[in-house]
Amino acid sequence: MMPASSTMSKESATSYDMAEFDQSAIFLYLDGHDQEQRQTLNIFPSQPMHVAEPIPAKGVSMGMVAAMLPNGNSSPPKRQDQGGQRSPAVPPPAPTVALPNSAKETKSSLTKKEATSGGKGATSGDQERVRDPKTLRRLAQNREAARKSRLRKKAYIQQLETSRIRLSQLEQQVHVARVQGVFLGTGEQPSFPSAPSPAVVFDMEYGRWVEEHSKLIFQLRATLNEHLADEQLQGFVNGAMAQHEELLNLKGAMARADVFHLLSGVWASPAERCFLWLGGFRPSEVIKVMLKHVEPLSEGQILGIYNLQQSVQEREEALNHSMEATQQSISDTIAAPDVAPATFMGHMSLAMNKVASMEGFVMQADGLRQQTLHKLHHILTTRQAARCMVAIADYFHRLRALSTLWVARPRHEDGPVL
Repeated sequence: MMPASSTMSKESATSYDMAEFDQSAIFLYLDGHDQEQRQTLNIFPSQPMHVAEPIPAKGVSMGMVAAMLPNGNSSPPKRQDQGGQRSPAVPPPAPTVALPNSAKETKSSLTKKEATSGGKGATSGDQERVRDPKTLRRLAQNREAARKSRLRKKAYIQQLETSRIRLSQLEQQVHVARVQGVFLGTGEQPSFPSAPSPAVVFDMEYGRWVEEHSKLIFQLRATLNEHLADEQLQGFVNGAMAQHEELLNLKGAMARADVFHLLSGVWASPAERCFLWLGGFRPSEVIKVMLKHVEPLSEGQILGIYNLQQSVQEREEALNHSMEATQQSISDTIAAPDVAPATFMGHMSLAMNKVASMEGFVMQADGLRQQTLHKLHHILTTRQAARCMVAIADYFHRLRALSTLWVARPRHEDGPVL
């Protein structure tokens, strides 16, 4: 019976000894022993670890435990009793230094996993949804559709702008063609019993031109006051030049239709009429007006403007002499004595041919005006050219204002005041 009892006592002792060891503590010790070789950085502060009560391990013998311990002792260290006395057989703590670090790493990893699974559940779910191939494909399709929609919208806006500009150009071309047709006597007005005369059409078109030119000059003046870039000023200057070109074309058609109406100046205000030269402004006078508003000028600009002014004055004198000679010739033809009734129509035909030459002089004068504006634009800078256009427009605007004020002035009657 003694061997049996001793065997049972050994088995119970073995069971008791295995109860003192925790399986997790054994693996933590092995992990700590491996960490010493890996030289893993310990980023957690050292603090006492409270290990739970040991759970008996299954399938682990005392021989294995004794081999794991550094001192070869199979008995585990005894815990401190209630009286606070520590057993003298406690092994040195040196072999178990790595236990808290590995335990802390395990605990911190578990804590991070719990925090990630608990606090960021929605984010992980969103990431899983985003990583879904169908969702990614759908998002890519949506982005591509939005990009194509923006491109189509941009192209549509550009097409509308191009169509608007083209339509405006076509309207202007049709309008000019209609006016020229009326001037030349080939225009058809089916909705009216009688077509308006070329003089009436020219007066209406000139009034429209004055209104549009005033709007453009207002914008050009505002751009000058805001000190914007020269590129924006250049656009307004080109617009003003184009409007002068339009007026010259209109006057050319009127000269071919009725040169007397153009030379008389009844389409202009009374003050403008006093300063007309061959159906328009005098180029040399415009140069004088310009010089008062575009200073300072460089030496090259002054020399170029001086040469331009000399050549313009010479051509003005030549046209004046030619016009005076033509007028004198017409007067002599009309005033010829002893004109028989049979030769009357011959004299009138000769006078009409000389009047047709006056049309050529008016066209040459308009060409001189056009060349003067273009040469000034070439000599001056963009900002100076803008000031030049504003100065010319203001000059004629003040002439029209002077006419209005003169007509509306208070008049004193010659009779006695009662």
